[in-house]
Amino acid sequence: MASNGDDEQIKLVEGPAGYVLEDVPHLSDYIHDLPVLTYPNPLQSNPAYSVVRQYFVDEDDTVQEKIVVHKDSPRGTHFRRAGPRQKVYFKSADVRACIVTCGGLCPGLNTVIREIVCGLHFMYGVTEVIGVDCGFRGFYSKNTVALTPKTVSDIHKRGGTILGTSRGGHDTSKIVDNIQDRGINQVYIIGGDGTQKGASAIYKEIRRRGLKVAVAGIPKTIDNDIPVIDKSFGFDSAVEEAQRAINAAHVEATSVENGIGLVKLMGRYSGFIAMYATLASRDVDCCLIPESPFYLEGKGGLYEFIAKRLRENGHMVIVVAEGAGQDLVAESVEQQDASGNKLLKDVGLWMSLKIKEHFAKQSVLDITLKYIDPTYMIRAIPANASDNVYSTLLAQSAVHGAMAGYTGFVSGLVNGRHTYIPFNRITEKQNKVVITDRMWARMLSSTNQPSFMNPPKGTTVVSD
Repeated sequence: MASNGDDEQIKLVEGPAGYVLEDVPHLSDYIHDLPVLTYPNPLQSNPAYSVVRQYFVDEDDTVQEKIVVHKDSPRGTHFRRAGPRQKVYFKSADVRACIVTCGGLCPGLNTVIREIVCGLHFMYGVTEVIGVDCGFRGFYSKNTVALTPKTVSDIHKRGGTILGTSRGGHDTSKIVDNIQDRGINQVYIIGGDGTQKGASAIYKEIRRRGLKVAVAGIPKTIDNDIPVIDKSFGFDSAVEEAQRAINAAHVEATSVENGIGLVKLMGRYSGFIAMYATLASRDVDCCLIPESPFYLEGKGGLYEFIAKRLRENGHMVIVVAEGAGQDLVAESVEQQDASGNKLLKDVGLWMSLKIKEHFAKQSVLDITLKYIDPTYMIRAIPANASDNVYSTLLAQSAVHGAMAGYTGFVSGLVNGRHTYIPFNRITEKQNKVVITDRMWARMLSSTNQPSFMNPPKGTTVVSD
């Protein structure tokens, strides 16, 4: 055991050659008579899985965090492999599960809800599942809805979340009181890093009270800014839908002389959507993200590049992530939303005005600029095929983990394998684009934009 400085014991298992397993908590860690109260996994008699060889995951199966190593490198950090175990710690008839969605909308939310309900019902015979209405505050406002395979059968075809969502409203003691009063023993929490911090607090309070309640998280962020995991559900759908906005901007730009199409995409702290949408489109001339500083005026600045591209091609498309350029845009005291996220200024609107003002003063190029902000259209779409499959596997992994008695974890994809990851690893930092990495270099070679790395002296550089 090790401590993370927040009174939480982290389970570390060390092995030969530098092997380290960052394990997730188990109910038996604090309920000491639990190991004798196990049951055969109902999947053993499920005809759908009877043809699958070695369907159950071995207790010693782990997944390596980093797979690119040198021959003399230590084996490094591993996570417990997700999947069904031969023994479960809950009788199906005794399970009373709840599901809650928190934070912003994201494609795939309804798919995750559907597959938790259907996974519990069809794989484990669980019949009592409730949905908590409108985020964490729904626990103590006592708003719930019964969820059955029939009621969720086609919700994956819709955007948003049938349970409703909200930011903030987290009161750990009230939430756990409600969980205890309702006899809930499995809690599935779908949300981003702020939500998973709340989930971690709920797990700690449940553990402090000694309750037999499994807490499982499914990490959600459309920005793909959650660390450790390969990607978050909804990201592929967002990149795909962003193409429609970029295509529209390209049509507008090419339909007039010196046309500029400016598209603002999501990316509060991380520019993954903007970067991948740019790479997928090939119609983008410049991509600006929070991780990469840029400047407007002077040699090598954005204004100079716009003029150069307009003279060469007669049109231009710019993609900017919502978190880019905030140092230059912000003029007031920093404010936060209910989830603790910094409230951002509209960099897209600001840039469109600045570009128009600059070229109006120059009187050299008569530009026409169209600004497109598809943010809420992208958030509200249903998941595409890829995200539907991914969301299904995340949900089923969470169900398998909770039934096996694991708690205080999120299910996530690591190097192509589904794993159980401790809460602290998901919430300790944010995943960001590495601008010294090859993927960013590929993007730069696609747009042929300047790197903005060497501004003239006295130039204001915009960075996150």
